[in-house]
Amino acid sequence: MLKRQTEGSVICTSCGVLVGVNDETCYNCGRRNPGMWGYAPALRALGGDLGFAPFVIGTCVVLYGLTLVFSGGNIGMNGLFGLLSPSSQALFLFGASGALPVFAGDRWWTILSAGWLHGGALHILFNMMWVRQLAPATAEMYGPGRMVIIYVAAGAAGFALSSFAGAFIPPLLVLRGGQFTVGASAAIFGLLGALVYYGRRSGSSHVGSQAKSFALMMGLFGFIMPGVDNYAHGGGFAGGYLMGRLLDPLKPERVDHIVIALLCLGASLVSIVVSVVHGVQFLR
Repeated sequence: MLKRQTEGSVICTSCGVLVGVNDETCYNCGRRNPGMWGYAPALRALGGDLGFAPFVIGTCVVLYGLTLVFSGGNIGMNGLFGLLSPSSQALFLFGASGALPVFAGDRWWTILSAGWLHGGALHILFNMMWVRQLAPATAEMYGPGRMVIIYVAAGAAGFALSSFAGAFIPPLLVLRGGQFTVGASAAIFGLLGALVYYGRRSGSSHVGSQAKSFALMMGLFGFIMPGVDNYAHGGGFAGGYLMGRLLDPLKPERVDHIVIALLCLGASLVSIVVSVVHGVQFLR
C-alpha cells in the first residue's frame, strides 16, 4: 500500500535532495510538488523507475502465457529461437503489428500493443533482460515519468515505421519491413536512443558511448540473424532519440510527465483489450 507522509522531509523525486514534504517547489532543481503529495517515499521504495521494469516484465510474461494458451496445439517447437512460439493467430488476436494487421486489417492501434507480445521463449527472455538493465538507467537520467513516455513512444514509432515499410518500401537485402511483427526491442532501442542523446546533451561521454556500443551490438545482431525487424529497431532508436531531445533530460521532471506516462501505459493496455475484442471476428 502507498502510505502517505504528511510532515517532515522527503527526497525530491527529481534531484534527490531533501525537501519539505509540503514544499511547492524544490529549491535545488525547481520541480513542482517534489514530495508528490506525501507519496514520494512510498514511490521511491518501488525503485528508481517506480516499478516500471517489474511491471513490463510481469505484463509481458502474462501476455506471453495467454498467447501460448490461445495457441492450443499450434505452439512452435522448431529450433532454439522458435522454441515455445505462440501461433500467428494468437499473436494477431492480442495485437501483433505489421503491414498486414495495420493496413490490411485496419488495426492501427497495434503499434502500441505489439511491444508487449513476444514470439518465443528466448525472444521474451532476452528482451526482458534488456528492459531490466536499461529502464532503471534511463529513469535515473530522465526521471521515471519521462522514461515511460520514451519507452512507449519509441515502441510505437518503431512499429509504425516497420508497418509502413512492410507495405510500401521494397525489401533491400536484410532490411525489410514487418508484415507481422511483435516484441519489446523497438522500445528497448528507444531507451538506447534516449541515452545516446543524454550523453550528447550532458557531455557525459561514458553514458553516450555505452549506449552507442549496445545499440551497434544489437543492431549488428539484427542484421546477422534472420527474421529480425530492423526497421522497428531503427524507428525505435530514432523515436527514443527525438523524445529524449523533446523532453530535455537537463530540465527537472514535472508532475505532468508522470500523468502523461500513466496515460501512455493506459493507452497501451487499452490497445491490447481493443485488439482482442476486434480480433475475435477474424478468428470465427
